[in-house]
Formats: sequence, C-alpha cells, structure tokens
Amino acid sequence: MTADALLPEIDEVSRPFWEGAAAGELRMQACGRCHALRFPPRPVCPRCNSFEVEWRTMSGRGRVWSFVVPHPPLLPAFMAVAPYNVVVVELEEDPLLRLVGNLVEAPGAPINSVDPATIRIGEPVRVAFHQVGDVALPVWVRASP
Repeated sequence: MTADALLPEIDEVSRPFWEGAAAGELRMQACGRCHALRFPPRPVCPRCNSFEVEWRTMSGRGRVWSFVVPHPPLLPAFMAVAPYNVVVVELEEDPLLRLVGNLVEAPGAPINSVDPATIRIGEPVRVAFHQVGDVALPVWVRASP
C-alpha cells in the first residue's frame, strides 16, 4: 500500500481533529452554543445552526458498532493487505458519534493483523494512531471490558 493511499484532505474546519491525532488525542468538535458533539467536523451545528465551535478531547474508548471485510478490496492500493477489516466504532461519550477505521492487534500493526472472524459487534476498543506520511490516522485496538 502506498503511503498516500486515501489520506485525508486537511482543511481549516478539520485541522484541530488532525492536530489532536498527531498529538495522540482523539478530539471531537462540539457546538459552542448547545454543546452537541459532532463528527465529521463542519462549520455549522446541525442541531442549532450555530457557528460557535469548541474542541473536546475524548477518552478514546468505544465499542464496535459494525464492521465489514471488503471482498475484493475496493481499491488496488489495498490488494496486498487483503483480507482486512473496516470497523465502525461508537464512542463512549456519545454512541451517535461513530468513526470508521481498522481494528488492529496493536498500535503500529498492519490493517490485516486481526482475523476478521474474531471481531464481535459490541466489543470494547480504544483508539490508537498510525502515522502515514504526515498524517496520524485513528485505528482501533481491543480494550478490556
């Protein structure tokens, strides 16, 4: 897989999220008026339409909400690491906040390091970060219940 495969485009709205990831923190955007958490980052609160923004550091804990094993991989860059999982994780702070990533054996492990047959909906996970080029991408590792 190439180092630049599917790297995010970082803009002014999402920059605090990516700066947090680079610092090893999972940061979520919140409304400065109604305090609702939201992801992905956006300039306007979908609940109250406020432009006021604040950023909060999350615990990094969550649960597997769903997962898939792409067959075949959707992009040629991922062919060499197939089969791999893609998980949707609901955060402990707000189960409606869900992030997509990969469940890996340990921080720094490849995206195909977990046997997809062992993944269970609801299992506890915690965030880790994997450096790819100039970006730290959130990945997930199993956590104790």
